[in-house]
Amino acid sequence: MRRLIFVLVLMCIVALSFCIAADAAKRPARISALLITGDDVPGHPWREMSETTRKALVDSKRFEVRVCEDPHILESETALKAYDVIVFMIYSQRVKMIPKQAQKNLLNFVKSGKGFFVQHLATASFAKWEEFGKLCGRKWVMGGISGHGPRSVFEAKVVNNEHPITKGMSNFKIDDELYAKLQGTGKINVLVEAYSDWSKKTEPLVFTLNYGKGRTVHNAFGHDGKALMNPSVQKIIARGVEWAATGKVKQ
Repeated sequence: MRRLIFVLVLMCIVALSFCIAADAAKRPARISALLITGDDVPGHPWREMSETTRKALVDSKRFEVRVCEDPHILESETALKAYDVIVFMIYSQRVKMIPKQAQKNLLNFVKSGKGFFVQHLATASFAKWEEFGKLCGRKWVMGGISGHGPRSVFEAKVVNNEHPITKGMSNFKIDDELYAKLQGTGKINVLVEAYSDWSKKTEPLVFTLNYGKGRTVHNAFGHDGKALMNPSVQKIIARGVEWAATGKVKQ
C-alpha cells in the first residue's frame, strides 16, 4: 500500500513538473532592460523618477529590469551583452564624460540592433560628445539654449497613432515641464508634440529614430514621479522601451 501511494505521489509530481514546464514554454521571454540612473540636478528627485520608471516596466510584465546608478557600467562590453535595451535617465553632474571605451560600447550596442530609450534631462549628458546627441536625436543644451516655461498642465498632441508606441492613443493632459528648443538636425519620427508658450513653437516630446540596426526612443516627459505616473506616459514608457528593444510592441 505504501509503495502504491509513493508511486501515485511520484506520478503527480512528474505530471505537475510537465505542466509547469509547458506553461513556462508558452510565456514569452522577458525583455532584459538596463536602467541607468543616478546623479541629477537638484530639482529632479532621481530615485523617485527611476523607481517610477522601473515600476512601469515591471508592471507591464514584459521586462526584467536591472537598475544601475553608475554610467561607467557602459565600459563593460561583456556586461552590456546581457541586455536588449538601455533605459538612460541620468544627467550626471558628477560624471561629465564617460571613457572612450564606454562611448564605443554604447554606440555599438545600439548599432548592432538593440535599443536605447532616453528620458527627460538625460539628453543633456556628455555635452562635448557630439555623437551622443545624434544617438538621442535631439539634445538638451545647457546655458539657456534649451529650456521650458513654468511647470503647468498642458495638452500633449498624439500626431501618429499608427506607430506601435502610440497606436490607438489620443491627446492627453499632463502636469509636467514642456521641454523646448532641444538641439539637433537629424531625421526623427515625431509621435507626440505640444505647443510651447516659452518657445512659441510646437515642440517634439516623444519621437523615434533609427541608429545603425538599432532604435532610439526619446521621451522628454518626466520631471518627477507625478509626471511619470500619468497613464499615457506610463504607456509610452512600457511600449517605447519594448519597441526600442524589439522593433515591435505586443498589444
